[in-house]
Amino acid sequence: MNPYLHAARILAINIALWTAMCAVGALGTYSDGLRQGMDRPYAVPLWNWWSTHALMMLFSSGVYLLLSHRPALLGHARRIAAVYMAVLLLFLPLELIYVAGVFAVRAGAERSLQAAWQELHRMHKFDWFMEMAWTTFTYIAVVAVRTWHQGRTREQAWRQAQTDNLTLRLELEQQRLLALRSQLEPHFLFNALNAISALVRSDDKRVALSGISRLSDLLRYALSASTRDWVSMADELQFVRDYLALQGLRYGDRLRFSVEGDHGAVLGADCPPLLLQPLVENALRHDLDCHDGSSDIHLRLSCEDGQLVIRISNPLPALVSSSGEACTSPNPGLGLGLASTRARLQMAAGNAATLRTRQDGGRFVAEVRMPMEHAA
Repeated sequence: MNPYLHAARILAINIALWTAMCAVGALGTYSDGLRQGMDRPYAVPLWNWWSTHALMMLFSSGVYLLLSHRPALLGHARRIAAVYMAVLLLFLPLELIYVAGVFAVRAGAERSLQAAWQELHRMHKFDWFMEMAWTTFTYIAVVAVRTWHQGRTREQAWRQAQTDNLTLRLELEQQRLLALRSQLEPHFLFNALNAISALVRSDDKRVALSGISRLSDLLRYALSASTRDWVSMADELQFVRDYLALQGLRYGDRLRFSVEGDHGAVLGADCPPLLLQPLVENALRHDLDCHDGSSDIHLRLSCEDGQLVIRISNPLPALVSSSGEACTSPNPGLGLGLASTRARLQMAAGNAATLRTRQDGGRFVAEVRMPMEHAA
């Protein structure tokens, strides 16, 4: 705001407030005059009150503007007291002379500093005290208003900073989620295309075409689900079955898959999209791709203590091959499966969701736990 407009606004507000107080005081004086038989219009005592406090109106406006431009003056009680002492030394004498001059003019004296000085000496000391009281009251009121205003401004600034901080954090989380999704989709696509390429190399065109058709359905779901934060466990489980059906064209009877607990509230629960596929892909890559034998992937769904529990297990392959060399997967992938799943669970449900892995009875187990709050 333009500083001149701001000063004019403060002056207008102070004049309005003082006029209202003068109107109340003049009403009391007018009532007393009527009881004493005096016949004069209300405008006379109103003008007397207003003209007596005219300089006080300028004073309150000036103090308010000073404290507005120098908020540090309100930062400590000693500074407030120092400003008050300066007011008593500089403004109070001026106020006493002004009021004495107003009284002198009302008594018929000429408008001069000498007349005001003479009237000041004739004024009762109680009038001096009242002017000091008015000055003190005005200063305290202005300090109180400015202190409240500063506190409110700081609180609003703090709330705005908190809002901006939360907004920034939300935007960062959204960017992280988009980055994870942009990693996950190429990761899924890479592994699916790897399966298709293996089918093409087999020279079985019928199987290869069937795989391409299944891949089209998988991509349609993946693109649709990636735009949402949550999908139903039933849809996610069907996607995994379709994905394993595609992989079954590649691995044949070597791949066996079983599901336990796919009923009731479990299928009605929600989960982040493409949650199961990276875990299943991880099992394939570190099991079947490491040997020529068969393998089985077991998926167990359950509800335990208000949590959705997902366990995916597969046999642990031998650490070394028959030749004595360390077993390495011919399909190492991008190494994003477990890491991206942990990150997405953290973003979806915070510390309430976990992904833990362990070895149990010759099997590798990946266990996901997350709240059932997102049940459909």
